[in-house]
Amino acid sequence: MDIRDYAHPDAVKLIAEVQQEYVIRYGGVDETPVDPAEFTPPSGLFLVGYLDDVPVASGGWRVHDEQTAEMKRLYVNPTARGRGLARAVLAELERTAVERGLRRLILETGTKQPEAIELYLTSGYAPIPPFGHYADSPNARHLGKILTP
Repeated sequence: MDIRDYAHPDAVKLIAEVQQEYVIRYGGVDETPVDPAEFTPPSGLFLVGYLDDVPVASGGWRVHDEQTAEMKRLYVNPTARGRGLARAVLAELERTAVERGLRRLILETGTKQPEAIELYLTSGYAPIPPFGHYADSPNARHLGKILTP
């Protein structure tokens, strides 16, 4: 896992892929406002995972409030799924958020991403009050986890 700028070509490639996944599943891209600078340390972080020097996994977090980070763009390319990469990215995002002094990680996902929901639930995430751009969406699921140092 390498820390990358949100505008790094490998990050841009994977972000475009995940957005296309949203188009397929939901009929449109994720419209949550995102400022790439929010994913720059110390206010955030963006990771890219590689297999044989090919970017295949990504994920990032941005500070949501004093003690909370919001996770965005957790994604694994279909060619690399089933290898535990999503869990590895998730674990690294949690570790780096704790390292930054944050105590909680929150996220939005959707009902048409059952594998993502399963990943989060089996990783200790639980439903939280809705927040953000999709707070009123019936297809959105809002989850969070208290992080332990």
